[in-house]
Amino acid sequence: MQSNDARIIRGAAIPTAVAGALAVVAGAVTAGADGAVGAGLGVLVAAAFFGFGLLTLSYVGKRWPDLFFGAAFVIYTTQMGLLLLLLLMLRDASFLHGRAFAVGVVVGTAAWLGGQARMHMTLKTPYVEPRSSAAARGGSS
Repeated sequence: MQSNDARIIRGAAIPTAVAGALAVVAGAVTAGADGAVGAGLGVLVAAAFFGFGLLTLSYVGKRWPDLFFGAAFVIYTTQMGLLLLLLLMLRDASFLHGRAFAVGVVVGTAAWLGGQARMHMTLKTPYVEPRSSAAARGGSS
């Protein structure tokens, strides 16, 4: 993993953790312990899905840069499919409040994507490797 990727993950995980703590408190106030568990689990699911996707995309980009866009599409589509499957599986779960879980997923997703977008905009990532000065002058290196 490149240092830029670690900074992007950290820049997305911190706001997600703060938003998750607020969601857990809001879930506890509105729906009791089941609401707190649901909101916490929802934020955790969102952070895990997007964090794993970013790590996977970083690996693909380093190893097979030509497949980056296709891999991003496949990873995102797979994440959304797995999230739908998880939501359907937990639809009737008695140990969590379903609406609080859904709000936790939405809050976690929004916080993660907002933090990730902010880090991408503020991070100075070179996308072109400059030539060496000897090669630029026409000399041999």
